[in-house]
Amino acid sequence: MIVVASPGQGSQTPGFLAPWLELDGVADQLAAYSEAAEVDLIAHGTESDAETIRDTRIAQPLIVAASLVAADQLSRRAGRRPDGAAGHSVGELAALAGAEVLTADDAMRLVGIRGRAMADAAAQTPTGMSAVLGGDADDVLALLEELELTPANYNVAGQIVAAGALPALAQLAERAPRGVRVMPLQVAGAFHTSYMSSAVDTLRAAVSDVPAGEPTLTLWSNRDGAVVDSGRDALERIVTQVSSPVRWDLCMTSFIDAGITGFIEVAPAGALSGLAKRGLRGVPNVAVKTPDDLDAAAELLAGASQNGAVS
Repeated sequence: MIVVASPGQGSQTPGFLAPWLELDGVADQLAAYSEAAEVDLIAHGTESDAETIRDTRIAQPLIVAASLVAADQLSRRAGRRPDGAAGHSVGELAALAGAEVLTADDAMRLVGIRGRAMADAAAQTPTGMSAVLGGDADDVLALLEELELTPANYNVAGQIVAAGALPALAQLAERAPRGVRVMPLQVAGAFHTSYMSSAVDTLRAAVSDVPAGEPTLTLWSNRDGAVVDSGRDALERIVTQVSSPVRWDLCMTSFIDAGITGFIEVAPAGALSGLAKRGLRGVPNVAVKTPDDLDAAAELLAGASQNGAVS
């Protein structure tokens, strides 16, 4: 079983879409996605600086568009679709499109709405996020509770992302237990916490009239690592996920339980493939950062078909 995963916010770097635009049809694809998301993806993905593309309104559509383009190119080159799909945070919208729960245009329309709503929610109160690396999980979680911070992402053993008020995050860095590093993240607010409640309401209204297909691939939810069999359930999960923790650790456990034989992270790749090296030890792993990485990913995907995997 080969799983294709889409990354979350923070994966993009200036100019990362430029090499993809050299492929046939991608410029037209991105133009259509830009219209759906109400964001000029081509300009921001090729010309905008790092500060500009950190803006949640821009970052989220860029990430989902890149994932959709890369996944489409991968399936064409391999001659088959993957067996499963998952996404970290906003990457779940790309995963839902890959599993045909959403059309690509609907995924891009929703990510535009999501990005704007989360940016608006973040602007209400100064908040942030910090990666907490190392240490005993119980000790880390106890300190977060004491400081009234939320564990917003459980990425892998020894890596939790804390979110909340900026003074509390500063205290976290000062009071970090022995052997723990605290690294502030370049994000606009405390995503996946109660600070995003207004964005939940906006996104729920947006999905209410969106057609939802039933998943045609195995689709995992990062709310709890469960396989999602219903399209409407998948949509409800991406709504509530905006203000609830990302459990990527549970997704990786579920991948192992499902007998995963390969892991491919699509553009803008790097973060999830790094986590997979720790959480999916021994599983072949390809990060598709540029079109140059497509051949290795396609070989892994096509090889699974030759070895008897069913897509």
